[in-house]
Amino acid sequence: MSSDLSSLAGAAVGPARGTLPLKSVIAVIVGNWLEFYDFLVFTFFAVMIGEAFFPGESEIGRLLGALATFGVGFFTRPLGAAVIGAYSDRAGRRAALTLTLMLMALGSGLVGLTPSYAQIGLAAPIILVVARLIQGFSCGGEVGPATTYLLESAPPEKRAALTAWQGYSQQLAAIMGSLVGVILTATLSREQLYAWGWRVPFILGVFIAPVGLYIRRQLPETIEANERHQSATAVLADLTRHHWRAVTYGILIICGGTISTYVFTYMTTFAITTLHLSATIGTILALTGSIGQIAGMAAGAWVDRFGRKRMLIASRVLFVIVVYPAYVVLTSAQAAPVVIVAVNMVINFIFGTGLGAMYAFLSEGFPKAVRSSGLAILYALGVMIFGGTTQFIVAWLIDWTKDPMVPAWYQIVANVASIVGVMLLMPHAEIVRERGTHVAARA
Repeated sequence: MSSDLSSLAGAAVGPARGTLPLKSVIAVIVGNWLEFYDFLVFTFFAVMIGEAFFPGESEIGRLLGALATFGVGFFTRPLGAAVIGAYSDRAGRRAALTLTLMLMALGSGLVGLTPSYAQIGLAAPIILVVARLIQGFSCGGEVGPATTYLLESAPPEKRAALTAWQGYSQQLAAIMGSLVGVILTATLSREQLYAWGWRVPFILGVFIAPVGLYIRRQLPETIEANERHQSATAVLADLTRHHWRAVTYGILIICGGTISTYVFTYMTTFAITTLHLSATIGTILALTGSIGQIAGMAAGAWVDRFGRKRMLIASRVLFVIVVYPAYVVLTSAQAAPVVIVAVNMVINFIFGTGLGAMYAFLSEGFPKAVRSSGLAILYALGVMIFGGTTQFIVAWLIDWTKDPMVPAWYQIVANVASIVGVMLLMPHAEIVRERGTHVAARA
C-alpha cells in the first residue's frame, strides 16, 4: 500500500509547482488520522464515560447520556465546516489543516483530564459537552481541506486512488483507538478501566497532536491566489447560489456511509450491552472491522478505471443485500466469537469497497474555488443529521423494541437513500459540458 501511495504522490502535480513531494501527501494523511483518532476514540469507551459522568441506577440511562454527548460533537461540525472550509478556500489548505489539529488536541485534553461527576458534580458533564463541541468544530473543518488537498495533489487519472486515503486514514484512526482499547481491556482490571484507564487514549491524543502539527507546517499549497475568493462570505455566497444541488445530493450520499460507519464504531458497545460479550471481544470486533474496511478500500485503486458512480452503486447494492443475513449470524446465540468477528469483517470489507470512490465523487461535484467548503459543509451536515444521532437511536431502539436486528434495518434504509443520491449527483465538469457554457471547471 505504501508503494502505491509513493507512485501516486510521485505523479501528483500541483498548480505551477511541479511534482508534489510524497512527504506532503503523508503529512495530510497522518494529520487526518490523528484528527479522527481524537474524535472517534470516545465511542470505544462510551460505557466507561457514561459511568464517570452520568450517574444513575439505569445502565441504559448512563449509556444514552454518554452517546448523547458523543452526538453533541456533530452539531458543531457544520459550523466548523463553514468557517474552516471557507477559510481553506480563502487562505489556503495548509493554514486550515494546521488550525484543525490544534483545536482537536484541546478538546481531547479536556475529555481526558476533566474530573468525574463524583468529584466536581454537574460541572463534569458540562465540561465534557464543551470538549465535544470543540472537537466537532475541528473535525467539521478537517474533512474539506484534507480531502481537497489529496484530490488536487493527484493527476486526473489517479484522483480516486489518492483521495481514498481520506478513508484509509479514518480507518487507521479507528484501528488505533480500538487497539488501545484492546490493550487496556486486556491489561487492566474492570475497576482500573472504569476508574482511570479510559482516560489514557484521550491524553495520548494530546501528546501525538504536535507530531501532526510539525509535519503539516511544510505543506506546499495546492490552490493559487487567483483561484481563491477574497472573503469567506464570497465563498459561501457562491456555494449557496450555484452549488446547492451538489450539497443536497451529497448529504443523501453521506447518509448511508455515515450511518454504517457509526454503527460499525458502535460495535464495541453493541457487543457488551446487546450480545453480552466481554469488553475485550467488543474492542476486537471494532479493530478487525476497521481492518476489513481498509482491505475493501484497496479497491480504490480500481475506481479510476471503472468509474466512481459505477463502483459506488455496485458496492452499496451488494452491502444492502448482505447486511441483514450478516446480522442474523451476529445476533445468533449459537454463533461463536470467531464467527462473529469473521462476519463483521466481511460486511466491513464490502462497505469499504465504495469508500474510495465516494470521496473523489463528492469532491468533483464542486469547482476548485468552493471545493473545500462545499465538501466540508455537505459532509458535516450529513454526519450531524445522520451520524451524530446513529448510536443514540440504535441503542434506544434496541432497548425499546428488544430487537437486536435494529442496526441491520437502519443501515439498509440509509444505504438505499445513498444509492438514490449517487444516481442524482453529477460531477461539476460534466455539468459545465452539458450546459455548453464557457465556465471554467477548474478541476
